[in-house]
Amino acid sequence: MTARDPAEDQPPATDRPRARPRRRGRRIAAWVFGILGAVIVLAVIAIVVYSQVGVMAAEPEPLAAVKSDPAVEITDDGAAIVMSPASGATGDGLVFYPGAKVDPWAYASKLSGLVAEGTTVVIVKPWLNLAFFDLRPLSTFTDLAPEVDEWAVGGHSLGGVKACQLAADAGQLILFASYCATDISDSSIGVLSIAGSEDGLSTPEKIADNRHLLPEEAELVEISGASHSSFGDYGLQPGDGTPTISDEDMIAQITAAAVPFLAG
Repeated sequence: MTARDPAEDQPPATDRPRARPRRRGRRIAAWVFGILGAVIVLAVIAIVVYSQVGVMAAEPEPLAAVKSDPAVEITDDGAAIVMSPASGATGDGLVFYPGAKVDPWAYASKLSGLVAEGTTVVIVKPWLNLAFFDLRPLSTFTDLAPEVDEWAVGGHSLGGVKACQLAADAGQLILFASYCATDISDSSIGVLSIAGSEDGLSTPEKIADNRHLLPEEAELVEISGASHSSFGDYGLQPGDGTPTISDEDMIAQITAAAVPFLAG
């Protein structure tokens, strides 16, 4: 009897168990998701850091003046600054979005003329100091002044771009040194665009180039001598033009343009 070769008892090569590729695939997937997770975390950290660095603070003197103005009542809700006419609201209101990384208080003085004339102004405190990242609905801010019947939404610079996205939720839109990035030309929304002749950021040319995104009936007002930063009180911005208009005249011209629009 001949000795049996042990190799004869082994299954054919094709029948032998193969290495499990599933485990290798899981390791690769875990590695990929780990990298993606790290990238997302780093991106979030970068956005948070960016949003907190270089925030343009409100100038103290204009802010002190509006806080002591007997015609204006101010409450800080945490989510927004509510400026109400001391004489009582007329029923008109404006939800206002600040420009990117600008202290919301920096707009209190320039909008105070509207309040003195009877308009309630709610200045949003955007998440991360950037209106684009604020996902709260407009009702979050209109609910802060339930006595107001008719609301407009508006904003300065990039805050105005955000306001354009919410225009359908309000009856009117006011752009302060800003323009829309979304097309609302087919809407029936009343639009007022207030620009500055010396604006070096939202230049008159840029506003004209984006005019087609607004309804044909939109009103355009250019304030002579106003720069981009003339719409707030936070100092000069890099790249901006040189303003030649006084703060008092700026308040008066914003008020003269916005109050009849809101009343209409």
